[in-house]
Amino acid sequence: MKGLNGNLESPFTLKISFNKLLEQYEELANSEDTFLSAKSKRVLKTAEAYPELRQGFTNLEVLKERENEIKLLLQDSFSPVLTKNEIKTASMPFHDIIFNESERFKKIISDAGDDFKLTINNLPEDYLYIAACTIILNIKYGYDLNFKRPFFYEIPGADGIMRYYKILYNADFTEIEATSKAPKITQNDVDELLDNFDNIEMWKQKFPPNTYVFSGFVISNIFNVTDDHAISTIKSNLIAEGKRKDENFIENFQSIFKSFLNIPDIKVGFLVYNKDDQTFDRVYGEGMCSFLLHDIDSNSCVDVFCEWSYNKLLKENKPVSISNVDNAFKQSSSACTPQINALHEQGIKSAIFAPIANDEGLMGILELVSNVPKALNSINANKLVDVMPYIVAAVERSKNEQENLIEAIIQQECTSIHPSVHWRFKQAAQLFIKENIFQNKNTAFSKISFKDVYPLFGQIDVKGSSEARNLATQKDLSLQLSYAEKIIDKALKEKKMPVYEQIMFQVETFKEQLKSGIKVDSEHQITTFLKHEVGPLFDLLLKSESSLKDEIKDYLSKLDDDLDVIYHYRSSYDNTIKLINKNMSTLLDTRQIDAQNMYPHFFERFKTDGVEHNMYIGESITREDNFNMIYLYNLRLWQIQVMCEMENAYYSNQQLYPISLDVASMILVFNQPLSIRFRMDEKQFDVDGTYNARYEVVKKRVDKAFVKGTDERVTEKGKLSIVYSQSEDEDEYLRYIEFFQAKKLLGDDVQIVELEDLQGVTGLKALKVSILYQHEKADENEFYTYDDLMQAIKN
Repeated sequence: MKGLNGNLESPFTLKISFNKLLEQYEELANSEDTFLSAKSKRVLKTAEAYPELRQGFTNLEVLKERENEIKLLLQDSFSPVLTKNEIKTASMPFHDIIFNESERFKKIISDAGDDFKLTINNLPEDYLYIAACTIILNIKYGYDLNFKRPFFYEIPGADGIMRYYKILYNADFTEIEATSKAPKITQNDVDELLDNFDNIEMWKQKFPPNTYVFSGFVISNIFNVTDDHAISTIKSNLIAEGKRKDENFIENFQSIFKSFLNIPDIKVGFLVYNKDDQTFDRVYGEGMCSFLLHDIDSNSCVDVFCEWSYNKLLKENKPVSISNVDNAFKQSSSACTPQINALHEQGIKSAIFAPIANDEGLMGILELVSNVPKALNSINANKLVDVMPYIVAAVERSKNEQENLIEAIIQQECTSIHPSVHWRFKQAAQLFIKENIFQNKNTAFSKISFKDVYPLFGQIDVKGSSEARNLATQKDLSLQLSYAEKIIDKALKEKKMPVYEQIMFQVETFKEQLKSGIKVDSEHQITTFLKHEVGPLFDLLLKSESSLKDEIKDYLSKLDDDLDVIYHYRSSYDNTIKLINKNMSTLLDTRQIDAQNMYPHFFERFKTDGVEHNMYIGESITREDNFNMIYLYNLRLWQIQVMCEMENAYYSNQQLYPISLDVASMILVFNQPLSIRFRMDEKQFDVDGTYNARYEVVKKRVDKAFVKGTDERVTEKGKLSIVYSQSEDEDEYLRYIEFFQAKKLLGDDVQIVELEDLQGVTGLKALKVSILYQHEKADENEFYTYDDLMQAIKN
């Protein structure tokens, strides 16, 4: 047998000694209680025959040799009457040497199995050394250092369930003496150690190994705290960030409930209560499941629980237990007890359904199921009272996280706040919380504005989009009227009725109108006529005239399911516009990442019949003092390059679009800094102040402006139009154009034109220059103007 101090690094040299215990018996030997006195003298007499029991020993063989005598010495501490109930040992502290134990402790270790090794599961090696040092400081030097931590054994039972035991040490029978090698401990040493708990080398320097002698033994009183540990673990797992996303979460959760309810066979599931839809829904997550929903995602409440169970869970917030599913299935009506049917189909034998509810009502259901009849019942369901508050708190937190995530997605997708200005909104929100929640001032959300920022605006717009849509509408309506005309004509031949003639007259009238084009209200009139007059007539003919059945069914099959009209040409137009917007927006967003890396600025884009973008750059947005006009010039160059790239991307892939449309690009230059503010009602930025409003007026109207003295619009397919008002802008952008001409992005045909006056705005001019396109079939160094490109595509 190994020695007591073998392979154990500690400031202590350990000696097993019963001296302090024998001193207690020496006092009791003088007791007036004759029985107690006689018993104590008998213990002392036994010890006198074996001096090593008082003097102490390190040879573990002595434990075996003096086993009977030691049992006699410890008889009062280990009462035979309580030995099958108490969990108790006599041992050396922080050591696996046990020399006396209660019968119940022996049984627990035996049930754990032959391979089980008893260890304290929360005692790191360095901690053991430092714990010994603090014991020396407290007992030997009289310092009051509160260093006590609860220690635990983790021991599996014969049924495989892990159980947890808390250890409380009784150290009344211990002594500590310093050897000559022990350094003197001063107050300065203690002060230094107080700030260096984790510095094991420092502790070893102050308390070198084996410089103190620990004599005696400790009595370990051990308590089963499996329930408390399970509750604590449930609390930790549910509260800890990210734990519920762990792939092992459910498995660990089930293991905890096995210990808590002392049931080896148990599984855990969850349901979410959807109050709005009156449904129970599945919880999505790694390993999450529902035994009531089984393989479906959602089900109405009345199809999950019977009325009695539903009321108990929802209104009384009390658990529902089914201790014997098979018996309940035999006794119940399958139509009235859907929960029992669901369990029986899966071979589940007992179950508990516990409501997860707060003050606002039911949020979900905790499902506990077992394949053992009567394992789960209304009695152990009451134990859930101790853990449900933590589950409720976790569900509330998850619910809040889900709502926050939904709000974040809505904000991102619908009312996005650009990252460049997010700091200002956060600042305002923090001030709002401080003044309204903490100071009760009832103030409004502060104004969000930025001064002295330079605007940039650009758009790539579909040319003739209104005409294209009108033509598509005209084709669809004419086609539907022609189909209707053929059916009505056949109906008239079979049965001449005035109502047929009247509707036929209206069809012919509308067809004639459409030949000359579509007017503002034509679409609405004809659509209403087709839906409310032609539609009901065909429904009647479908039932009464079998000879027309095939034609009418063919007509109805051509109608759009949602709009109830022919939506062929308009669908192609709408899909083309959507695809243009999507592709252009994607390219613009991708290139914006590069632009932001050059210098942070505000950016937003809008989808219309094309794509518009706004940018604002300036020191007030970045919060830094490093803004320089060079960053504005750089962004203007970037804007021209991206507009050319977007046009190239469109025309090089034009064959992929349902219909062929043309686009035109425009940039608006405004050389004076202005102020912008966020309009809370419109959830977007706008210029601030009357003077700056001129910029917004021009931005909204300029693409419809004409070149002075002509009927030619400022925007033109195949050309980039740059609108400005100041001569310095003209000089600056001519330099940019010259640069991009050298890069083969722009052509040599630069025009400077004046624009017709807009309402309240005069003096606008524009630079118009051809965009060079690289056709995908061409050599990579070969560039085309718009007309060249169209000719190349045709060839």
